[in-house]
Amino acid sequence: MKRILGMVLGAAIATFPITVQAETKELRVPLGAGGFGFLPLHMMKEHKLIEKHSAAAGVPVTVNWANVGGPSVMNEALLSGSADFISAGPPAFLTLWDRTKGTPIEVKAVAGMSSMPMYLNTTAEHLKTLDDIKADDKIAVTAVKVSIPSIIMQMHALQKYGKGEVFRFDRNTVSMTHPDGVIAMLSGNKQITAHYTSPPFHQREIKEKGVRTIQTTDDIMGGSTTFTMISTTERFQKANPKVFGAFLAALKESHQMIAADKQGAAKVLLDSMGGKGWEISELVAILNDKDIKYTTAPDNLMKYAEFMNSIGTLKNKPANWKEMFFPEMHDQSGS
Repeated sequence: MKRILGMVLGAAIATFPITVQAETKELRVPLGAGGFGFLPLHMMKEHKLIEKHSAAAGVPVTVNWANVGGPSVMNEALLSGSADFISAGPPAFLTLWDRTKGTPIEVKAVAGMSSMPMYLNTTAEHLKTLDDIKADDKIAVTAVKVSIPSIIMQMHALQKYGKGEVFRFDRNTVSMTHPDGVIAMLSGNKQITAHYTSPPFHQREIKEKGVRTIQTTDDIMGGSTTFTMISTTERFQKANPKVFGAFLAALKESHQMIAADKQGAAKVLLDSMGGKGWEISELVAILNDKDIKYTTAPDNLMKYAEFMNSIGTLKNKPANWKEMFFPEMHDQSGS
């Protein structure tokens, strides 16, 4: 990821226009990897919330929603100028913030989008805790080394075994999408011992006999933690202050709509996942889980930043979370 970011960043700095022009009339927003963490984007798309708020601000825009997900692809899209806002987990955002800090296209966070735990599930009898992992055990994660679960397991290793062993569990991880991880777990695939997953895939797995959770991200982080967040470049924000404000207003309204009508939100979510595979009642039950939160305030972002800086993943250490956010969010009670 670092090599790709370096190449794209260099090209972007060299080619970015410096001329001042009117605010954009078209927004390009990738929809992300899907699932509960990206539900607000689908609410914004379904109910045309960005169009509503941009028109009210006197800067009407059309929105091009792209079915793009994955942190590397999203980061590249933002840096190359093919996306205006992107969504990702804290590790991917922090990597991008760090690499662009002080450059003409400095990336900052617009807002948090969702906070929810991830769960390390297993069917292996010998696994009571993560520390019981053996050399031939494999844990499915969305991305080796850089995903939320990978960083969480590195944090656990640092706390339990010291800095020299911070990457001890990396060798046990394999990259796999959440749906593929579910299939591997529930089909008895002996190559996958455990799966570090998120809602709704956790809820599907945990219903099955023999599946149990041996760790959550909240266990390591000490509480609720940002799962997905929105970012853009400082150059875009300065050139499009009203459009930026309209996007943020649309995001906040999407949160309000989810809270007010979980049945309707579940329908939007199911449609975004292909319209099958889940009952609306299942999705509503997950939305009612007290650990599933849609909030613009960042939760425990600084813990990620401080850890990643301590092991050399981040060159820059932020003084506080506000350093990484645009001023519009500084009145929030974040961490």
